[in-house]
Amino acid sequence: MLSDGALRMLVLLHFNGLGFSPVQLAWLFLLYELAGIVTNLAAGWIAARFGLAVTLWSGLLMQIVALVGLAQLDPGWSIGASVVFVMAVQGLSGVAKDLAKMSSKSAVKLLAPKEDGGLFRWVALLTGSKNAVKGLGFFLGAALLALAGFQGAVWGMAAVLSAILIGVWAFMPAGLPMGRKDAKLSSIWSQDVRVNRLSLARMFLFGARDVWFVVGIPVYFQSILSDGTPDSRRAAFFIIGSFMALWIIAYGAVQTAAPKLLATKGRPESEVVARTIAWAGYLVPIPFALALATGAAGAPALWLSGLLVIGLLAFGFVFAVNSSVHSYLILAFSRAERVSQDVGFYYMANAAGRLMGTLLSGVSYQLGGLPLCLGTAGVMAALNWLAARRLA
Repeated sequence: MLSDGALRMLVLLHFNGLGFSPVQLAWLFLLYELAGIVTNLAAGWIAARFGLAVTLWSGLLMQIVALVGLAQLDPGWSIGASVVFVMAVQGLSGVAKDLAKMSSKSAVKLLAPKEDGGLFRWVALLTGSKNAVKGLGFFLGAALLALAGFQGAVWGMAAVLSAILIGVWAFMPAGLPMGRKDAKLSSIWSQDVRVNRLSLARMFLFGARDVWFVVGIPVYFQSILSDGTPDSRRAAFFIIGSFMALWIIAYGAVQTAAPKLLATKGRPESEVVARTIAWAGYLVPIPFALALATGAAGAPALWLSGLLVIGLLAFGFVFAVNSSVHSYLILAFSRAERVSQDVGFYYMANAAGRLMGTLLSGVSYQLGGLPLCLGTAGVMAALNWLAARRLA
């Protein structure tokens, strides 16, 4: 997750500095998100057939290959060739990330204690720490780009991840399922209506985040922090990377604390569902309010930048609670014998939301700037709330 966060910031800031438009920047991440849809569907069956350890090792190895591939990028290539090449490498990186994530999340269902709310606590801890590390990766990516350059950054990350792969292979804990030869490919589709409805809510939840997170906010802040000179561009890299990193780290901390915030210990599943619906509703007005403020301002201003930072932190807090309780409910709804398939299906919907948000982020920013980006995020948040209501 450290390399995943760093790579996203590296690619975004590097190619924005080369003059790529918002839509072209969005295209760089589309195959990454599309690969997540396919990977999560297939990974659930692969893990059921060959074991969770195999999918985890495969994910780490693919990320190393993706980083080495990205280091081969030639600055002399045309924009079209660069976009196609980076899309392909980012697609491989998306496969890698989702193989590792699905493996880790499924393992919690099998290894965590079930009594006294243990499952929610361990899910929240894993999810929160994962995102905190990814947030640190955003800062790392921006810092490496400024200090070591694009090529040096990706080669360094490939070397570190290779050492991590060796460590994971050497110290893999016992207790993970080794796979079943009778697992059928058709089992990737969930037959549980609760899993399907939760997956639909998850799709809109992550669409609401990525529609401003992927292109809109980073490009907006770079436009007001940099005057185009190399020194100001480097300073902007650090500031934007730091903000995105702190946002993700704070989001991970809130996810970890979600069981206490929701006071779910000892409460029945129906009460957790009711609180899920309520928190989905809390998210809706935040992006709409920010869109109205940004549209009313008409141009960048100091007060607007401060309001955006406060508003996005509030969005992150409510979003984190929603995300954490979703991660608990998918494991609570899943049966142990098909947990990898249900988790894979659920994260397929997660990837579909990110794909939708990524595409809309570039298109909406290019057509209507930040107000349209944030307004679209509000629509996605409202659809998440409507889908969550179906869980009752």
